[in-house]
Amino acid sequence: MTVTNANDNAGLHSRKDAATPRGVGVMCNFYAERAENAELWDVEGRRFIDFAAGIAVVNTGHRHPKIVAAIREQLDRFTHTAYQIVPYASYVELAEKINRRAPGNFPKKTAFFTTGAEAVENAVKIARAHTGRPGVIAFTGGFHGRTMMGMALTGKVAPYKIGFGPFPGDVFHAPYPNPLHGVSTADALHAIEFLFKADIDPKRVAAIIFEPVQGEGGFYPAPADFVRGLRKICDEHGILLIADEVQTGFARTGKLFAMEHHDVVPDLMTIAKSLGGGMPISGVVGRADVMDAAAPGGLGGTYAGNPLAVAAAHAVLDVIDEERLCDRATALGERLKAKLNALKGEVPQIADVRGPGAMIAVEFCKAGTDQPDVDFTKRVQARALERGLLLLVCGVYSNVIRFLFPLTIQEAVFDEALGILEEVLKESVAVAA
Repeated sequence: MTVTNANDNAGLHSRKDAATPRGVGVMCNFYAERAENAELWDVEGRRFIDFAAGIAVVNTGHRHPKIVAAIREQLDRFTHTAYQIVPYASYVELAEKINRRAPGNFPKKTAFFTTGAEAVENAVKIARAHTGRPGVIAFTGGFHGRTMMGMALTGKVAPYKIGFGPFPGDVFHAPYPNPLHGVSTADALHAIEFLFKADIDPKRVAAIIFEPVQGEGGFYPAPADFVRGLRKICDEHGILLIADEVQTGFARTGKLFAMEHHDVVPDLMTIAKSLGGGMPISGVVGRADVMDAAAPGGLGGTYAGNPLAVAAAHAVLDVIDEERLCDRATALGERLKAKLNALKGEVPQIADVRGPGAMIAVEFCKAGTDQPDVDFTKRVQARALERGLLLLVCGVYSNVIRFLFPLTIQEAVFDEALGILEEVLKESVAVAA
């Protein structure tokens, strides 16, 4: 007779299946017990190197001492008042910091929320209130959340949209530039102009929303001429430009915000994920006159700008500056790209290595073709997990591995992870052969 432990990985997995719905997909077959910087340990004591960072949430590492201290200090004061009922200085001070540091040499305002999807929803609300228009244009491969509007904006069906429609109307999609798969900047911009001919009058479009580097879509960076083209279209037609920086923000791309890589400034920007260093907080920052379009009471939420999360966010910004994490993101990203590019001769499935800063991806195609190699990608991910390295897959075809290690990762741990990656790539080639 087999005796099971209800609190080991197998026991917890059985309990999970009985207690939680299958719609909450779970990647790993183990359960976290503790974590520190770029490492975590499961309930059975096994160690893992975390190249997922909670989907780009802990750029400053798991349990950074300064962030933990900031949360503990706030715990001794108060944990919740609802900012809209009883406000507190730390919220205002954080808004002031974000306003100063967000792109744009003009007056800005910031409102805080809880999740990235909430930030996107509220950015659309603000844009509609400011313009008096209903339409929103997004892009294929984009990801903007799992709420109804978030799903409508998201340009990837599986797994996000299956069975959940109908979605809000007046949302349109254009192709996102993707040179590897034959979509040029000119193609993408022409498609927007064609939308104006075939689907929606530009005078009815409130906003165009895009990711400066697509996240779930495959870590495709927006070309500079594409971003300039979006700004030109928006200016010509009185449309607001929204940059979704939920995944790209807070040093991940080598700048505090990915839009700093461009000579174009958005009207609104959504932020979340690593702003809280593990605590749930998001926001919308933008032109003051645009942000003021919503009437009092039109924005907010019970937990929006939670004081514990706000305290963590203040500490996150300090850590990014003090530990020069923007520079470190660039340095670590260059080392990873060099490793992957050096392996191209031995791993013919490597079709592309890309990304700014430490927002790096490797795309796999069947050797000698431009056909996505999903099986090879799954094999690399699975073998890495067996070796104790967490990797995330993304892309419309799920043939891209994205790297989201904490920017505070220890040198020895980073080198260890690159060694594991090289081994599993070579092993996967041998199996494929």
